[in-house]
Amino acid sequence: MDLMTVTEASQYLRIPEGTLRYWRHRGEGPRAVKLGRRVVYRRQDLDAWFVAQLDASQPQPAS
Repeated sequence: MDLMTVTEASQYLRIPEGTLRYWRHRGEGPRAVKLGRRVVYRRQDLDAWFVAQLDASQPQPAS
């Protein structure tokens, strides 16, 4: 299991740490897990969230 800290996850996604924290507070963004006092992200959850964002941003074909 590949766990990443908030700092590592923000660098991996190239977004500010504050944005990740804000999203977690709002229940948005990639799935995070709290282990004791630490918040960690699994790399596969970050990748899955990113792919979902790509899919959601694709234009829908006209019917």
